[in-house]
Amino acid sequence: MSRTVKAATALAAASLALAACGSPNSESGSSGGSSGGAGGGKAAKVGMAYDVGGRGDQSFNDAAARGLDQAKSELGVETKESVATAGEPESAREERLQQLVEAGYTNVVAVGFAYAPAVKKVAADNPEAKFAIVDSTDAKGPNIQNIVFSEQEGSYLAGVVAAKKSKTGSIGFVGGVQTDLIKKFEAGFLAGAKATNPNIKTQVKYLTQPPNFTGFADPAAGKTAAEGMLSAGADVIYHAAGGSGSGVFTAVKAKNAMAIGVDSDQAKTAQPDVRASIITSVVKRVDVGVLEFVKQAKDGKIKSGEAVFDLKSNGVELATTGGKIDDLKAELDKVKADIISGKIVVPSK
Repeated sequence: MSRTVKAATALAAASLALAACGSPNSESGSSGGSSGGAGGGKAAKVGMAYDVGGRGDQSFNDAAARGLDQAKSELGVETKESVATAGEPESAREERLQQLVEAGYTNVVAVGFAYAPAVKKVAADNPEAKFAIVDSTDAKGPNIQNIVFSEQEGSYLAGVVAAKKSKTGSIGFVGGVQTDLIKKFEAGFLAGAKATNPNIKTQVKYLTQPPNFTGFADPAAGKTAAEGMLSAGADVIYHAAGGSGSGVFTAVKAKNAMAIGVDSDQAKTAQPDVRASIITSVVKRVDVGVLEFVKQAKDGKIKSGEAVFDLKSNGVELATTGGKIDDLKAELDKVKADIISGKIVVPSK
């Protein structure tokens, strides 16, 4: 039976106990003065449920957090945040989303494909609430927006960079969890590298298999995987492993090799002592997707279905911090144009 979404009451606010909150930034509130669209003068209220790692992962979750922070400062929305923990049951994700709704945060962003079953159920139970899920089209509904990216396109460009920069002719890819989403990163990366150097040697390692998602929050495992690749001759390693990427960077730095970051511009967000080893990052503009959803929420005009961010829309891009790929700009610009025009068709599997 559907639950009717009600405005938050003092009792609801007092009883809210979001499952798995653990980071110091797991709850925040802002009472900006912007009107909330259909709310008739009330600030829009936005809840965000992070994936494992939460704020501070220097990658995927932090990209979403930037969008939420921008929405708070520019649009005056009120926000509340929560984070998943590794190994938690599906019921915990459902409860997290439901509690946000019951507390009045009826525009909810779920960060990560692992939330798909929970979003599908909770959205059906709360038809008046609006949901956005990042990186998944598995949850569909009239009140669900799917914020998705063409990760394979940005990864193709990263493959071009890796093949051009490698001195050993050997490169590596570390994936956090072997899912269809992370395979898109792998497929694009290997395709770009092999198109650039057909003789390039490649190594691929996934840290965990579903339903074990700890591969996105295990720096020690990322470090071990990268060390194995480096020992086998790789000198450029690209990771799509969330918080585990910090371990990849540590291993790369120790060998004076090169790393490619993911989701955020990690030459800015990683620990200062490893930033010099990061030659570029495949940036997913999760912040843009989140901000656009919040703008729609504030105006009362949320669009359901897929919102796709690709190279053409600058939804994915290569970071240039540090100038380490400036010498490849002309070639990368041409490859990007060929992808956008369809001359190069980037595989996603």
